[in-house]
Amino acid sequence: MCGRYTLTSPIEVLAEEFGISGPLPELSPSYNVAPGQGVATVMEEDDGSRRLEVLKWGFVPSWAKDPAGGDRMINARSETAAEKPSFRKAMRERRCLILADGFYEWKKTGGGKQPFHIKMEDGRPFAFAGLWESWGRDGETIRSCTILTTGANDLVREVHDRMPVILPRDAYAPWLDPGTRDPEPLLSLLAPFPPEAMTAYPVSRAVNSPSNDGPYCVEPAA
Repeated sequence: MCGRYTLTSPIEVLAEEFGISGPLPELSPSYNVAPGQGVATVMEEDDGSRRLEVLKWGFVPSWAKDPAGGDRMINARSETAAEKPSFRKAMRERRCLILADGFYEWKKTGGGKQPFHIKMEDGRPFAFAGLWESWGRDGETIRSCTILTTGANDLVREVHDRMPVILPRDAYAPWLDPGTRDPEPLLSLLAPFPPEAMTAYPVSRAVNSPSNDGPYCVEPAA
């Protein structure tokens, strides 16, 4: 699963990298993005323009009686999302990019779980494949999202057997295209990212607590 990640790139860099147009919200750098927090996502309008919207991380289906269940739906398995009742409609109609520049996975060791920071070798921001939904009851509205996951590539497998789906740049347009309602041709995009473009290293266990959020979270462990 993907339970923590980083987004520290300036908003101007994100706008250029992902072709975002329109107003840009203020985004504070985060070295320890955690479930339940607002996360930066990109969606595509019918006219082809892209907008950035901050959504709650933790998917709340539109039919849910209680939005608290979203805290358990921060990830969706890409292999089954098109059939799962919670995600299948979003797979057809509400796909998004979830912006990041690194993520954490934990490796089981004799001394406990060791966190690793995993990012692109060149340090550039990237996008997780995401799904979003809008939930509303009694005047309350929650717009939320989940990160799709897949089997780990050779790099991440040394740490964990699953990883988030990271989309290559040429997959952004087909993934976001609101005109595509059949998820079948999109499933080939949900593959492990090439490991040779990535790097991973152990970091401090400070990232275990979402209250810790600073550059020290991504510094190599001593």
